[in-house]
Amino acid sequence: MNFSNNKALYKYIFAAMAIVIAFGSLIISNMLVGDLSEEERNKMTIWAEATKDLASNSEGSSMELIFLILNSNKTIPVIHYDKKTDHFDSANIDLPAEGQQDFLRKEAMKFSKKHEPIIIEAEDFEQFVYYDDSYTLKRLQAFPYIQLGVMFVFVATSFLALLTTKRAEQDRLWVGLTKETAHQLGTPISSLIAWVEYLRMKEVDADITDNMEKDIDRLQIITDRFSKVGSEATLEKKDIADAIHRIVNYLSVRISKKVTFTFNFPDQPLYANINEILFSWVIENLTKNAVDAMSGQGGISYTIFEKNQIIYIDIEDSGKGIPKSKFKDIFSPGFTTKTRGWGLGLSLAKRIIEKYHKGKIYVKSSDINVGTIFRIELKRTE
Repeated sequence: MNFSNNKALYKYIFAAMAIVIAFGSLIISNMLVGDLSEEERNKMTIWAEATKDLASNSEGSSMELIFLILNSNKTIPVIHYDKKTDHFDSANIDLPAEGQQDFLRKEAMKFSKKHEPIIIEAEDFEQFVYYDDSYTLKRLQAFPYIQLGVMFVFVATSFLALLTTKRAEQDRLWVGLTKETAHQLGTPISSLIAWVEYLRMKEVDADITDNMEKDIDRLQIITDRFSKVGSEATLEKKDIADAIHRIVNYLSVRISKKVTFTFNFPDQPLYANINEILFSWVIENLTKNAVDAMSGQGGISYTIFEKNQIIYIDIEDSGKGIPKSKFKDIFSPGFTTKTRGWGLGLSLAKRIIEKYHKGKIYVKSSDINVGTIFRIELKRTE
């Protein structure tokens, strides 16, 4: 299992744990809310019985106990309605200065939708007790959602910190790897330059030494590319079509002759601020990947057009295609479908386009055994 799949697995496990904790918290909180709600119902039933005893003035009733019960309710909003007198009384409710009876009538209707009113019946009167949830119960009902909000913020912050740390580690890895590669290439390139000069002194065939010199120049370009990763890239105004032509012309004589190249470029040049050394690396990477996807046989087309000051560069091949589920994974470090290679090419291409050129690179479309279109977006420069 590669790094990309491991990272995805960790995300799913982390998300699953958060969901389990969240649902567990909700279930426990709902159980507590249910128990407290039932307890408050019992309290209101006792409160209603005490009200009945007080109203009927039953013999044998302890008035001291009745008043103690009635005065014990300090938290539950309650409305007492006497049907005979059509009068409302209340406890633990803030009343307006005027229109108190109308206000309590409306509140009683609201309370009845949440809790079934308790009926107090006697021979000469009929009364009703309407009640709402206590302030404690309301806070407890809101607590799970507050808890979920806090948990969401915690999970999001932890996830962001994990991604940021991982990205920082990758950045350090890129910089260290590329700088070391550039350093290691320096010595053999210097040696090869000396050998070319020696062969010229020995009057070896000029074609041989000229081709060797071209390959050395190529190695120097590659070394320069590696040395620029992690450093501030200098951008210059360049004709995108010319830049692509140069790199493809170089590659065309070094890859299979069974690969054909097609250019769909506008008549007028389109300029963008690019670092041509790094930009050519991206085009080279995409081209070589396209050749590999076609097994060295097929066609690659390069299309450039502009819309709303954005230059679009489409590189299309007739290769084996990419599954839609892998569109994002292919840009992850270490992801590769080849038996050889580190899986760094497309990851570096993404870094070059997005970090150094402030553009975008992505898979526009792909069909299995039909082909793939990679798209690059750059801001146009007048």
